[in-house]
Amino acid sequence: MITAIGNPVYDYIKTQKIETEGRVLSGCSTNAALALAKLGEKVRLIGAIGSDFKANFISSLDKLGIASVIVDSPQSGGFSLVYYDDFGNRTLDLLGRANPIGHIDPDDYRDSLAVLIGPILGEVSLDEIKELPRNFSGLYFCDPQGLLRNADESGRIYHEKVEGIEAALGRFDIVKPNELEAKVLTGIDCRKDPYRAAEIIKSWGPRIVIVTLAELGSIIHDGRNFIDIPPYEIDLVDATGAGDTYMAGFTFEYLRTKNLRKSGCFASCVSSIMIEQVGPDFIMTEAEVRRRQATLLAMDNYKVKLTK
Repeated sequence: MITAIGNPVYDYIKTQKIETEGRVLSGCSTNAALALAKLGEKVRLIGAIGSDFKANFISSLDKLGIASVIVDSPQSGGFSLVYYDDFGNRTLDLLGRANPIGHIDPDDYRDSLAVLIGPILGEVSLDEIKELPRNFSGLYFCDPQGLLRNADESGRIYHEKVEGIEAALGRFDIVKPNELEAKVLTGIDCRKDPYRAAEIIKSWGPRIVIVTLAELGSIIHDGRNFIDIPPYEIDLVDATGAGDTYMAGFTFEYLRTKNLRKSGCFASCVSSIMIEQVGPDFIMTEAEVRRRQATLLAMDNYKVKLTK
């Protein structure tokens, strides 16, 4: 069992190639759970959702056999995501905000081989993050995007480094920011030096730090070595969920191999399949991920192309 914790959202998405008809199911932990289930994992998702989308949410999870622990909320969360280039850059505006998850019963995750923390907008508290690893012995993974977001009076999302974030991230086995989040956390431009950003975050206590760099790939740091992971090149349709499904893919392979390079390449390929499609009904098989992974593993001299 893998447990993903973070609120689901229903988003409106417009890219250079597609525009959704209404709002579609998404969210960091939700996308990770969907990908894991499609890879054959047993998954549980914990989050808050309103009655406006609750029936749709339960139906979507039931189709894939994903267990859920639902916190009731007056409304469901959601964003308007408008991508203005082909590199994943976007505006992000609030359409709705669900309740915080609050205290999580240890019985809802104690049996997990891994717990993935993927909040969307501050719904998992730093105190709860510190408490969780006391109650289970599995892999503890964080995508920190929702720990660094807030909304202004107009609903536009902005990012900020919050007090106590270093100690909270230090409790995890793996922390995976993207380049924007790593810059918010460390002040480092990761297009120029993701290695230094990873070193700073590693100094706070996690065992492994991953910085994802969109079309450049990603880097992994375990305190001794850096591993550069290539992207699997595809025709990008919708970058939403790229990092979420990277987390899912890395967890899936790392639990089996404990090999960082294999896990990073597998994660990159899971992400590549997600961003060729749009919405929660994306098609994904382990066989196709493995086929793509073999291509990346053969690129054993790959180095991220940095900006001088």
